[in-house]
Amino acid sequence: MALPPHDMGLAMSPTSSRSVTETVNGSHKFVIQGYSLAKGMGVGKHIASDTFTVGGFQWAVYFYPDGKNPEDNSTYVSVFIALASEGTDVRALFELTLVDQSGKGNHKVHSHFDRSLESGPYTLKYRGSMWGYKRFFRRAALETSDFLKDDCLKINCTVGVVVSSMDCSRLHSIYIPESDIGDHFGMLLDNQEGSDVVFDVAGEKFHAHKLVLAARSPIFRSEFFDSPGDDKSEVVISDLDPKVFKAMLHFIYTDTLLEEDLASSNIPSTSFISDSLTAKLLAAADKYDLGRLRLLCESYLCKDISVNSVASTLALADRYHALELRAVCLKFAAENLAAVMRSTGFEYLKENCPSLQSELLKTVAGCEEECSSGGGGKSRSVWGQLSDGGDTPGRRVRQRT
Repeated sequence: MALPPHDMGLAMSPTSSRSVTETVNGSHKFVIQGYSLAKGMGVGKHIASDTFTVGGFQWAVYFYPDGKNPEDNSTYVSVFIALASEGTDVRALFELTLVDQSGKGNHKVHSHFDRSLESGPYTLKYRGSMWGYKRFFRRAALETSDFLKDDCLKINCTVGVVVSSMDCSRLHSIYIPESDIGDHFGMLLDNQEGSDVVFDVAGEKFHAHKLVLAARSPIFRSEFFDSPGDDKSEVVISDLDPKVFKAMLHFIYTDTLLEEDLASSNIPSTSFISDSLTAKLLAAADKYDLGRLRLLCESYLCKDISVNSVASTLALADRYHALELRAVCLKFAAENLAAVMRSTGFEYLKENCPSLQSELLKTVAGCEEECSSGGGGKSRSVWGQLSDGGDTPGRRVRQRT
Protein backbone atom coordinates (compact mmCIF):
# COMPACT_ATOMS: atom_id res chain seq x y z
CA MET A 1 0.00 0.00 0.00
CA ALA A 2 1.38 3.43 -0.97
CA LEU A 3 2.31 5.87 1.78
CA PRO A 4 0.09 8.93 2.18
CA PRO A 5 1.81 12.13 1.02
CA HIS A 6 2.13 13.51 4.57
CA ASP A 7 3.92 10.29 5.69
CA MET A 8 6.59 10.32 2.98
CA GLY A 9 9.03 12.10 5.32
CA LEU A 10 9.12 9.07 7.62
CA ALA A 11 11.03 6.98 5.06
CA MET A 12 14.58 6.18 6.35
CA SER A 13 17.60 7.71 4.62
CA PRO A 14 19.87 5.24 2.78
CA THR A 15 22.87 3.98 4.73
CA SER A 16 26.35 3.19 3.49
CA SER A 17 29.45 1.27 4.44
CA ARG A 18 32.82 0.57 2.89
CA SER A 19 34.92 -2.60 2.91
CA VAL A 20 38.63 -1.94 2.46
CA THR A 21 41.07 -4.66 1.41
CA GLU A 22 44.70 -3.64 1.71
CA THR A 23 48.09 -4.93 2.82
CA VAL A 24 49.74 -4.46 6.18
CA ASN A 25 53.42 -4.17 5.28
CA GLY A 26 56.57 -4.82 7.26
CA SER A 27 60.24 -5.32 6.43
CA HIS A 28 63.21 -7.20 7.87
CA LYS A 29 66.94 -6.90 7.13
CA PHE A 30 68.83 -10.20 7.30
CA VAL A 31 72.64 -10.06 7.39
CA ILE A 32 74.53 -13.31 6.75
CA GLN A 33 78.07 -12.94 8.08
CA GLY A 34 80.57 -15.72 7.31
CA TYR A 35 79.09 -16.94 4.04
CA SER A 36 82.15 -19.04 3.16
CA LEU A 37 81.85 -20.92 6.45
CA ALA A 38 78.16 -21.65 5.82
CA LYS A 39 78.90 -23.38 2.53
CA GLY A 40 78.95 -27.14 2.75
CA MET A 41 76.32 -27.45 5.47
CA GLY A 42 74.34 -29.59 3.04
CA VAL A 43 71.59 -29.39 0.45
CA GLY A 44 68.23 -28.62 2.06
CA LYS A 45 69.80 -27.12 5.22
CA HIS A 46 69.25 -23.46 5.93
CA ILE A 47 70.28 -20.47 8.01
CA ALA A 48 67.23 -18.74 9.51
CA SER A 49 66.79 -15.08 10.36
CA ASP A 50 65.21 -14.00 13.62
CA THR A 51 61.42 -14.02 13.43
CA PHE A 52 59.62 -10.74 12.74
CA THR A 53 55.95 -9.81 12.94
CA VAL A 54 53.83 -8.45 10.10
CA GLY A 55 50.03 -8.37 10.03
CA GLY A 56 49.71 -10.31 13.27
CA PHE A 57 51.80 -13.26 12.00
CA GLN A 58 55.43 -14.16 12.54
CA TRP A 59 57.77 -14.66 9.59
CA ALA A 60 61.37 -15.72 8.98
CA VAL A 61 63.83 -15.66 6.08
CA TYR A 62 65.52 -18.99 5.22
CA PHE A 63 68.84 -18.96 3.32
CA TYR A 64 70.11 -22.25 1.84
CA PRO A 65 73.86 -21.83 1.02
CA ASP A 66 73.94 -25.24 -0.75
CA GLY A 67 70.48 -24.90 -2.26
CA LYS A 68 67.14 -26.41 -1.32
CA ASN A 69 66.77 -28.71 -4.30
CA PRO A 70 68.97 -31.86 -4.43
CA GLU A 71 68.65 -31.95 -8.22
CA ASP A 72 70.56 -28.66 -8.51
CA ASN A 73 73.67 -30.23 -6.91
CA SER A 74 74.56 -27.05 -4.93
CA THR A 75 74.73 -24.97 -8.11
CA TYR A 76 72.34 -22.36 -6.69
CA VAL A 77 71.67 -20.69 -3.37
CA SER A 78 68.00 -20.68 -2.33
CA VAL A 79 66.06 -18.01 -0.40
CA PHE A 80 62.55 -18.38 1.05
CA ILE A 81 60.16 -16.48 3.33
CA ALA A 82 58.38 -18.79 5.78
CA LEU A 83 55.26 -18.39 7.90
CA ALA A 84 56.67 -18.96 11.40
CA SER A 85 53.47 -18.85 13.44
CA GLU A 86 50.11 -20.58 13.37
CA GLY A 87 47.90 -19.43 10.53
CA THR A 88 45.52 -20.82 7.91
CA ASP A 89 45.30 -19.54 4.34
CA VAL A 90 47.33 -16.41 5.06
CA ARG A 91 47.33 -14.29 1.89
CA ALA A 92 50.35 -12.08 1.34
CA LEU A 93 52.60 -10.28 -1.14
CA PHE A 94 56.36 -10.69 -0.87
CA GLU A 95 59.58 -9.01 -1.91
CA LEU A 96 63.14 -10.35 -1.61
CA THR A 97 66.10 -8.06 -2.31
CA LEU A 98 69.74 -9.14 -2.45
CA VAL A 99 71.63 -5.92 -1.66
CA ASP A 100 74.37 -4.67 -4.00
CA GLN A 101 77.12 -3.69 -1.55
CA SER A 102 79.15 -1.71 -4.09
CA GLY A 103 76.93 1.33 -3.65
CA LYS A 104 75.83 1.25 -7.30
CA GLY A 105 72.27 0.26 -6.37
CA ASN A 106 72.11 -2.75 -8.71
CA HIS A 107 70.12 -4.85 -6.26
CA LYS A 108 68.57 -8.18 -7.26
CA VAL A 109 64.85 -7.77 -6.55
CA HIS A 110 62.02 -10.32 -6.70
CA SER A 111 58.76 -8.53 -5.92
CA HIS A 112 55.00 -9.05 -5.98
CA PHE A 113 54.32 -5.43 -5.07
CA ASP A 114 55.07 -3.83 -8.43
CA ARG A 115 53.19 -6.31 -10.62
CA SER A 116 49.78 -7.96 -10.61
CA LEU A 117 49.53 -11.72 -10.03
CA GLU A 118 47.15 -13.74 -12.16
CA SER A 119 45.81 -15.62 -9.17
CA GLY A 120 46.08 -12.75 -6.68
CA PRO A 121 48.27 -12.69 -3.57
CA TYR A 122 50.19 -15.84 -2.61
CA THR A 123 48.41 -18.08 -0.06
CA LEU A 124 50.29 -19.85 2.74
CA LYS A 125 48.22 -22.75 4.02
CA TYR A 126 49.79 -23.42 7.43
CA ARG A 127 52.77 -22.80 9.71
CA GLY A 128 55.95 -23.66 7.84
CA SER A 129 54.56 -22.77 4.40
CA MET A 130 57.12 -20.89 2.32
CA TRP A 131 57.44 -18.64 -0.71
CA GLY A 132 60.70 -18.06 -2.50
CA TYR A 133 63.18 -19.31 -5.03
CA LYS A 134 65.08 -22.60 -5.20
CA ARG A 135 67.30 -21.06 -7.86
CA PHE A 136 67.63 -17.61 -6.34
CA PHE A 137 71.21 -17.04 -7.58
CA ARG A 138 73.88 -19.18 -9.23
CA ARG A 139 76.44 -19.74 -6.49
CA ALA A 140 79.58 -19.31 -8.63
CA ALA A 141 78.30 -15.96 -9.93
CA LEU A 142 77.28 -14.83 -6.44
CA GLU A 143 80.76 -15.41 -5.03
CA THR A 144 82.38 -13.09 -7.60
CA SER A 145 79.67 -10.39 -7.46
CA ASP A 146 79.20 -7.13 -5.58
CA PHE A 147 76.46 -8.81 -3.54
CA LEU A 148 79.16 -10.54 -1.46
CA LYS A 149 81.48 -8.23 0.47
CA ASP A 150 83.77 -9.10 3.38
CA ASP A 151 82.24 -12.58 3.36
CA CYS A 152 78.85 -11.00 4.10
CA LEU A 153 75.47 -11.05 2.31
CA LYS A 154 72.57 -8.69 3.00
CA ILE A 155 68.99 -9.65 2.21
CA ASN A 156 66.02 -7.31 2.66
CA CYS A 157 62.59 -8.91 2.95
CA THR A 158 59.18 -7.20 2.78
CA VAL A 159 55.89 -8.94 3.57
CA GLY A 160 52.46 -7.46 2.86
CA VAL A 161 49.67 -9.37 4.62
CA VAL A 162 46.26 -8.92 2.99
CA VAL A 163 43.55 -7.79 5.42
CA SER A 164 39.96 -6.68 4.93
CA SER A 165 38.05 -4.37 7.23
CA MET A 166 35.02 -2.09 7.42
CA ASP A 167 36.28 1.48 7.26
CA CYS A 168 34.19 4.36 8.52
CA SER A 169 36.93 6.59 9.91
CA ARG A 170 38.19 7.70 6.50
CA LEU A 171 34.75 8.90 5.46
CA HIS A 172 34.60 11.45 8.28
CA SER A 173 37.77 12.21 10.24
CA ILE A 174 39.20 15.10 12.24
CA TYR A 175 42.96 15.51 12.54
CA ILE A 176 44.28 15.49 16.11
CA PRO A 177 47.83 16.81 16.57
CA GLU A 178 50.41 14.92 18.59
CA SER A 179 50.48 15.59 22.31
CA ASP A 180 52.57 18.64 23.24
CA ILE A 181 52.36 18.33 27.02
CA GLY A 182 56.06 17.45 27.13
CA ASP A 183 56.94 20.70 25.36
CA HIS A 184 54.92 22.70 27.88
CA PHE A 185 56.52 21.05 30.89
CA GLY A 186 59.93 21.42 29.23
CA MET A 187 59.34 25.18 29.03
CA LEU A 188 58.39 25.14 32.71
CA LEU A 189 61.77 23.57 33.49
CA ASP A 190 63.70 25.94 31.23
CA ASN A 191 62.21 29.22 32.44
CA GLN A 192 62.17 28.10 36.12
CA GLU A 193 58.81 29.83 36.70
CA GLY A 194 57.30 28.79 40.04
CA SER A 195 60.27 26.58 40.99
CA ASP A 196 60.41 25.71 44.69
CA VAL A 197 63.48 23.51 45.05
CA VAL A 198 67.12 23.84 44.00
CA PHE A 199 69.49 20.91 43.49
CA ASP A 200 73.21 21.35 44.05
CA VAL A 201 75.05 18.79 41.91
CA ALA A 202 78.84 19.16 42.19
CA GLY A 203 78.41 22.92 42.52
CA GLU A 204 76.01 23.28 39.58
CA LYS A 205 72.50 24.49 40.49
CA PHE A 206 69.25 23.12 38.98
CA HIS A 207 65.86 24.72 39.71
CA ALA A 208 62.81 22.43 39.70
CA HIS A 209 59.26 21.90 40.97
CA LYS A 210 58.50 19.50 43.81
CA LEU A 211 55.04 18.57 42.53
CA VAL A 212 56.37 17.60 39.09
CA LEU A 213 59.18 15.54 40.59
CA ALA A 214 56.84 13.87 43.07
CA ALA A 215 54.34 13.01 40.32
CA ARG A 216 57.06 11.22 38.34
CA SER A 217 59.17 9.60 41.05
CA PRO A 218 57.99 7.87 44.25
CA ILE A 219 61.44 8.54 45.72
CA PHE A 220 61.06 12.30 45.27
CA ARG A 221 57.47 12.12 46.54
CA SER A 222 58.64 10.45 49.72
CA GLU A 223 61.49 12.94 50.15
CA PHE A 224 59.35 16.05 49.70
CA PHE A 225 55.93 15.10 51.11
CA ASP A 226 56.23 12.11 53.44
CA SER A 227 58.34 13.90 56.05
CA PRO A 228 56.12 16.38 57.98
CA GLY A 229 57.85 19.62 58.83
CA ASP A 230 60.80 18.93 56.54
CA ASP A 231 60.22 21.59 53.86
CA LYS A 232 63.40 21.32 51.83
CA SER A 233 64.21 24.16 49.46
CA GLU A 234 67.72 22.96 48.53
CA VAL A 235 68.97 19.41 48.03
CA VAL A 236 72.60 18.36 47.60
CA ILE A 237 73.18 15.45 45.18
CA SER A 238 76.59 13.88 45.71
CA ASP A 239 76.40 10.65 43.69
CA LEU A 240 75.44 11.93 40.19
CA ASP A 241 77.31 13.99 37.59
CA PRO A 242 75.69 17.31 36.64
CA LYS A 243 75.29 16.12 33.03
CA VAL A 244 73.51 12.97 34.18
CA PHE A 245 71.23 14.88 36.55
CA LYS A 246 70.39 17.41 33.82
CA ALA A 247 69.45 14.63 31.40
CA MET A 248 67.34 12.95 34.09
CA LEU A 249 65.51 16.23 34.87
CA HIS A 250 64.81 16.75 31.17
CA PHE A 251 63.30 13.26 31.01
CA ILE A 252 61.17 13.81 34.12
CA TYR A 253 59.62 16.93 32.59
CA THR A 254 59.36 15.88 28.92
CA ASP A 255 59.42 12.04 28.95
CA THR A 256 62.20 12.14 26.33
CA LEU A 257 65.99 12.21 26.12
CA LEU A 258 67.87 14.83 24.11
CA GLU A 259 69.60 13.70 20.91
CA GLU A 260 72.94 15.11 22.12
CA ASP A 261 72.61 13.03 25.29
CA LEU A 262 72.12 9.88 23.22
CA ALA A 263 75.03 10.78 20.93
CA SER A 264 77.33 11.25 23.91
CA SER A 265 76.43 7.77 25.12
CA ASN A 266 78.87 6.27 22.61
CA ILE A 267 82.19 5.50 24.25
CA PRO A 268 85.44 4.05 22.90
CA SER A 269 85.65 0.27 22.83
CA THR A 270 88.53 0.44 25.29
CA SER A 271 86.35 2.04 27.98
CA PHE A 272 84.00 0.38 30.43
CA ILE A 273 80.28 0.26 29.66
CA SER A 274 79.65 1.80 33.07
CA ASP A 275 81.47 4.97 31.93
CA SER A 276 78.81 5.81 29.32
CA LEU A 277 76.10 8.38 29.95
CA THR A 278 73.43 5.76 29.27
CA ALA A 279 74.81 3.50 32.00
CA LYS A 280 74.92 6.40 34.46
CA LEU A 281 71.35 7.34 33.53
CA LEU A 282 70.36 3.72 34.16
CA ALA A 283 71.80 4.05 37.67
CA ALA A 284 69.87 7.31 38.20
CA ALA A 285 66.65 5.70 36.92
CA ASP A 286 67.10 2.88 39.39
CA LYS A 287 67.83 5.26 42.27
CA TYR A 288 64.71 7.38 41.65
CA ASP A 289 62.46 4.54 40.44
CA LEU A 290 61.90 5.97 36.96
CA GLY A 291 60.66 2.87 35.14
CA ARG A 292 60.34 4.30 31.64
CA LEU A 293 63.79 5.92 31.78
CA ARG A 294 65.22 2.58 32.89
CA LEU A 295 63.65 0.88 29.85
CA LEU A 296 64.94 3.58 27.50
CA CYS A 297 68.46 3.06 28.83
CA GLU A 298 68.08 -0.71 28.54
CA SER A 299 67.02 -0.31 24.92
CA TYR A 300 70.06 1.81 24.01
CA LEU A 301 72.50 -0.47 25.84
CA CYS A 302 70.92 -3.48 24.16
CA LYS A 303 71.93 -2.15 20.72
CA ASP A 304 75.64 -2.33 21.59
CA ILE A 305 75.78 -5.84 23.02
CA SER A 306 78.72 -7.81 21.65
CA VAL A 307 80.89 -10.75 22.67
CA ASN A 308 83.31 -8.37 24.41
CA SER A 309 80.70 -6.21 26.13
CA VAL A 310 77.95 -8.65 27.11
CA ALA A 311 79.50 -9.73 30.43
CA SER A 312 79.95 -6.17 31.74
CA THR A 313 76.52 -5.17 30.42
CA LEU A 314 74.98 -8.17 32.19
CA ALA A 315 76.62 -7.16 35.47
CA LEU A 316 75.35 -3.60 34.99
CA ALA A 317 71.81 -4.79 34.25
CA ASP A 318 71.80 -6.99 37.34
CA ARG A 319 73.08 -4.20 39.58
CA TYR A 320 70.39 -1.72 38.51
CA HIS A 321 67.45 -4.14 38.18
CA ALA A 322 67.26 -3.81 34.38
CA LEU A 323 65.33 -7.04 33.89
CA GLU A 324 64.75 -6.79 30.12
CA LEU A 325 68.40 -6.03 29.41
CA ARG A 326 69.47 -8.77 31.81
CA ALA A 327 67.39 -11.35 29.94
CA VAL A 328 68.78 -10.25 26.56
CA CYS A 329 72.37 -10.45 27.84
CA LEU A 330 71.85 -13.93 29.29
CA LYS A 331 70.38 -15.22 26.03
CA PHE A 332 73.12 -13.61 23.91
CA ALA A 333 75.86 -14.97 26.17
CA ALA A 334 74.33 -18.45 26.15
CA GLU A 335 74.08 -18.50 22.36
CA ASN A 336 77.69 -17.28 21.95
CA LEU A 337 79.13 -18.88 25.05
CA ALA A 338 82.40 -20.23 23.65
CA ALA A 339 83.43 -16.77 22.41
CA VAL A 340 82.14 -14.96 25.52
CA MET A 341 84.15 -17.27 27.79
CA ARG A 342 87.35 -16.08 26.10
CA SER A 343 86.61 -12.41 26.84
CA THR A 344 88.11 -10.55 29.79
CA GLY A 345 84.63 -9.47 30.82
CA PHE A 346 83.78 -13.11 31.55
CA GLU A 347 86.67 -13.29 34.02
CA TYR A 348 85.17 -10.29 35.84
CA LEU A 349 81.79 -12.02 35.87
CA LYS A 350 83.28 -15.19 37.39
CA GLU A 351 85.08 -13.27 40.14
CA ASN A 352 82.43 -10.73 41.08
CA CYS A 353 79.02 -12.08 40.06
CA PRO A 354 78.79 -15.82 40.85
CA SER A 355 74.99 -15.70 40.96
CA LEU A 356 74.94 -14.49 37.34
CA GLN A 357 77.13 -17.40 36.32
CA SER A 358 74.48 -19.69 37.78
CA GLU A 359 71.77 -17.85 35.82
CA LEU A 360 73.86 -18.26 32.68
CA LEU A 361 74.03 -22.01 33.27
CA LYS A 362 70.23 -22.15 33.43
CA THR A 363 69.93 -20.13 30.22
CA VAL A 364 72.41 -22.39 28.44
CA ALA A 365 70.30 -25.36 29.52
CA GLY A 366 67.22 -23.74 28.05
CA CYS A 367 69.01 -23.01 24.77
CA GLU A 368 70.24 -26.61 24.59
CA GLU A 369 66.69 -27.89 24.97
CA GLU A 370 65.50 -25.60 22.15
CA CYS A 371 68.36 -26.71 19.88
CA SER A 372 68.50 -30.38 20.89
CA SER A 373 68.42 -31.49 17.25
CA GLY A 374 71.75 -30.77 15.59
CA GLY A 375 74.84 -29.17 17.16
CA GLY A 376 73.98 -30.43 20.66
CA GLY A 377 77.38 -32.00 21.20
CA LYS A 378 79.16 -28.71 20.93
CA SER A 379 76.76 -27.00 23.36
CA ARG A 380 77.26 -29.74 25.93
CA SER A 381 81.03 -29.35 25.60
CA VAL A 382 80.75 -25.63 26.38
CA TRP A 383 78.32 -26.42 29.21
CA GLY A 384 80.98 -28.68 30.72
CA GLN A 385 83.61 -25.97 30.53
CA LEU A 386 81.35 -23.48 32.29
CA SER A 387 80.23 -26.00 34.91
CA ASP A 388 83.88 -26.74 35.76
CA GLY A 389 84.67 -23.06 36.05
CA GLY A 390 86.32 -22.96 32.62
CA ASP A 391 89.97 -22.69 31.71
CA THR A 392 89.70 -19.51 29.69
CA PRO A 393 93.11 -17.98 28.99
CA GLY A 394 93.85 -14.35 29.69
CA ARG A 395 94.63 -12.11 32.61
CA ARG A 396 92.19 -11.48 35.42
CA VAL A 397 90.52 -8.10 35.52
CA ARG A 398 89.88 -6.26 38.73
CA GLN A 399 86.83 -4.07 39.17
CA ARG A 400 87.53 -0.35 38.74
CA THR A 401 86.51 1.95 41.52
